[in-house]
Amino acid sequence: MLPIGDDNTSRRIVPLVTYGLILLNVLFFLIEMSGGDAFIMQWAFIPSRFLANPLADFPTLFTSMFMHAGLLHLGSNMLYLWIFGDNVEDRLGHIKFIIFYLLCGIGATFAQLIFSLTSNIPNLGASGAIAGVLAAYLVMFPQGRVHVLMGRGVIPMSALIVIGLWFGLQLLSGIGSITTASADTGGVAYMAHIGGFIAGFILTFFLRGNTSPRITS
Repeated sequence: MLPIGDDNTSRRIVPLVTYGLILLNVLFFLIEMSGGDAFIMQWAFIPSRFLANPLADFPTLFTSMFMHAGLLHLGSNMLYLWIFGDNVEDRLGHIKFIIFYLLCGIGATFAQLIFSLTSNIPNLGASGAIAGVLAAYLVMFPQGRVHVLMGRGVIPMSALIVIGLWFGLQLLSGIGSITTASADTGGVAYMAHIGGFIAGFILTFFLRGNTSPRITS
């Protein structure tokens, strides 16, 4: 089940921030690939290093959320941002959306940090920030419809089901990862996904203002 789009007929503004974030992620990935391991170690978020010197490592709270482990990681994240980010930006506005996105990414990083205090493994990826975007979409467009690729066909499906299933999978995987966590073992940062989603859910109620809800179909 792969989301490939949604209905944008009610969108009022050009999602410049969403497009800019996608472009920035792609450009940063290209720089990351050319810089190799040295670049990754310098700009990714490393829990033990951050706790040892938070002030010096502060920039990695931001740089890490624009880095990716590979093309599949980048592609899947940007697909979700492209599908859901424009609608959330449309509702929040450009400025609030970029603030929202960055705060969700930071919230995701700290959620992962709580469960990996002594880890020396680089943490990177936009997944936590995008998880926050998914939560915002769910709050503001609860009756939205998402076009989903299933097998050889594309079917419309409730955003509540698509995002709900995604979050449920992250939650189950996150619980499982706690029991097998190791300071020297890499993998998917499920707790970052959960933390970003929760941060996005909460922040949406503070940032969305008093705009009347709209339904997409």
